[in-house]
Amino acid sequence: MSWEAQAAAKRASTLAKIPPEWRLDPDDIERAGKRRDLTGPFIQQFLDPEDISIISQDSVPIVNAVREGKLTALEVTTAFCKTAAIAHQIAIESARSLDGFYATYNRTKGPLHGLPISLKDQFHVKGNDTTMGYVGWIGSNLGVKDPSQIHQLESQVVTELLSLGAVVYCKTSLPQTLLIGYTKNNIIGETLNPNNQNLSCGGSSGGEGALQALRGSTLGLGTDIGGSVRIPAAFNGTFSIKPTPERVSYREVANTNPGQNTYRSTVGFMSTSLGGLELILRSVLSTKPWIRDPAVVPIPFRQDVIDEYLSRAESNGRVKATEQPLKLGIFWNDGLVGPHPPITRGLHMLNQAVKKAGHKVVNWKPPSQETPKNIHVSFLKADGAHDVHAQLDLSGEPLIPELRDSMALRPPTGLLEYQGKTLEGLDYENEYSDYWNSTANADGQIVDAVIMPVAPHAAVIPGKYYHTAYTEAINLLNYSVVVIPVTKADKNVDVFDHSYQPLNERDRLNWEAYDPEIYDGAPVGLQIMARKFEEEKVWAIAKIVHAALQESVGKT
Repeated sequence: MSWEAQAAAKRASTLAKIPPEWRLDPDDIERAGKRRDLTGPFIQQFLDPEDISIISQDSVPIVNAVREGKLTALEVTTAFCKTAAIAHQIAIESARSLDGFYATYNRTKGPLHGLPISLKDQFHVKGNDTTMGYVGWIGSNLGVKDPSQIHQLESQVVTELLSLGAVVYCKTSLPQTLLIGYTKNNIIGETLNPNNQNLSCGGSSGGEGALQALRGSTLGLGTDIGGSVRIPAAFNGTFSIKPTPERVSYREVANTNPGQNTYRSTVGFMSTSLGGLELILRSVLSTKPWIRDPAVVPIPFRQDVIDEYLSRAESNGRVKATEQPLKLGIFWNDGLVGPHPPITRGLHMLNQAVKKAGHKVVNWKPPSQETPKNIHVSFLKADGAHDVHAQLDLSGEPLIPELRDSMALRPPTGLLEYQGKTLEGLDYENEYSDYWNSTANADGQIVDAVIMPVAPHAAVIPGKYYHTAYTEAINLLNYSVVVIPVTKADKNVDVFDHSYQPLNERDRLNWEAYDPEIYDGAPVGLQIMARKFEEEKVWAIAKIVHAALQESVGKT
């Protein structure tokens, strides 16, 4: 069977899993294709009021309602399955089982009891494919070595979610190879942004971002090796957290070029709320993942760190009179590719909000991001794309056009060059750490966290993502990051600056790609960066910053 036929069969089998009563008729699909924005009222017209009531809630209110008996796991799962339009029978049965547990024991199975959680198609779930966007793995699980293990694999983090009472109900799309900031493969084609279909949903966890924008999920799992949970969150107006690698288990998770572990991919979380991120991080760490996965660093969830930072501000983000204010860096421009007007406006909004709330702000001027970007990319391509082509050769499918140059087969990096790049990366880590420590020189207070762009643009026009250093530099540093939504592009405010002088050719391409009309309505998210293994700290700071933003916007 040709790769085209295999991909068509996979699309048909996915469609067949959707109950007939939940399917859209051809006229509805045609209408959807002509709309710019699919979120909110458009998708809600196909749902019952009860479904809308459920999917409009975020993760924490949902698990509270299930624990209090106000909602059942089946009601919640059905609502999200209907919205996601991927109603796997196994998910419905799981929800019924959880309701039976509650009826028998009058308690929930765990802190995620009854909460539907979506998964990027890298995570193995028993009985299901894991294609990771490759046609050759349809009907199997990418990376499986023993044929008897096909559809028997289960990622450790999935086992943990199920033990906590979660309902694992759907998988979401990703790009071929994972190594691109769009979501496109030869199985389902390209996934666009539900907020604005002129634009991309990002990548590589783009399916998660798009699903959450449509309220088909409040909480999901992605991965991040170059920005892959941060970019889709920023592009779709949601929240995400990128932990330092080895804080959460990656055991039995499919990956590209898994032998490259100098700069590891990390499991990350995406949610429609900050509360959802805290809920899942706390819950997963409560299972002590380091016992089963020797790569995980044994750091339990640190409530004391959250309490320490949250105690410094009121619920509206304003610093308490008796406490030390946060000291935040603002990274306005990396000097390589300048941000588009909507991103710059978003940075100013956060700058003004935290200042109004009484916190300190300083300009962030770290070592150049050109160095870490070049080093990081060299490791992602160190095998000469041999792993990628091994997966392509299983079916004979081609690379998608966007990857034909960057992922062309070439000789692998030599050992001495590989080791040299490793030393360059370590040198950059030291240089960056020294700069961060130097921020205490002026006033004795070190910067707590840094606010910066995720990308030099809002949700990007497909094919025009020219600069990934804003995320990739952080992957080289292995720092902890939270993304928060800030605003949306506005064609009347974020006008094209004809006087702008590009910094270089790449900057010129990025600047000329900005069209206020096309970008109008695109979500603008920014990232808040702390240092290694500071997930609780950066989450707490993000909560303060987001509260300050909400307070500031409410007063303007």
